Amino acid sequence: MANIFLSLTLLAYYSASALFIAYFLAQREAFCSWAARVLGVGLVCHSVALAFITLKLGWLPVATLGESLLVFSWTLVAAFLLLFRRFPIRVLGALAAPLAAVMASAGMILPGGRATIAPLLKSTWVVVHVGLTFMGVAALTLAGLGGLFYLVQERQIKAKKLGFFYRRLPSLGQLDALNYWCLTLGFPLLTAGMVIGSLYAQYTLGKFFSFDPKEILTLIAWLIYAVLLHERLTVGWRGRRAALLALCGFCVLMITFLGASLWWSGYHSFGSFSGTP
Repeated sequence: MANIFLSLTLLAYYSASALFIAYFLAQREAFCSWAARVLGVGLVCHSVALAFITLKLGWLPVATLGESLLVFSWTLVAAFLLLFRRFPIRVLGALAAPLAAVMASAGMILPGGRATIAPLLKSTWVVVHVGLTFMGVAALTLAGLGGLFYLVQERQIKAKKLGFFYRRLPSLGQLDALNYWCLTLGFPLLTAGMVIGSLYAQYTLGKFFSFDPKEILTLIAWLIYAVLLHERLTVGWRGRRAALLALCGFCVLMITFLGASLWWSGYHSFGSFSGTP
């Protein structure tokens, strides 16, 4: 049953991607409205599929890269649809929906459900840690995508090439507001996820920080966002610098999510930790 709902999810996500891209190109409201509806249907199917997988495995499906991509694509779509109702920045769907579709596709292709999971990793606290972290990363991913749009729009304006992208992208003020809103939502969630993970590591492993590659890179990303939020609140950073830092933070998070789990060993590597406390 999970595969059936995952197939329906992919159909909906790719259809929504095509509609959002069509909206970006043609600027017709009907394309955008239908894209949001189809993406919402995909999210429902995705939720049902993840529920079936969780029941089958007996734990949250984040033990392998494929499973984690499936869960992260769900959080990305959920965050986008929440943002879609909050901000009139609909063209973001032309980036967010295809990204979610590609991640969900990779999640179905890559093997899952075969990793050995230690009993201590089946704790509710691990679920809370992973859930908060993924939600924070999803919101910060949208900040990074919005930052990319900001840099493109700013370049168009500075070059006085008020053409294709200028007419289709939101104003710099709207994109900057998106950056701030996603930052104030994602940073506390990421922080809470990191704190809970550290406390649980201290409880089970006897140390808050193990210098695991994923921990180090996550801390670097956290510091980037901490600087960005601090400067926005105290100095009033806006515009290009905020967009660049949001994009840098997004890149570090993606390296953390993929690179540290595939290329460097550590107890955060997918499926690698099977010991006992």
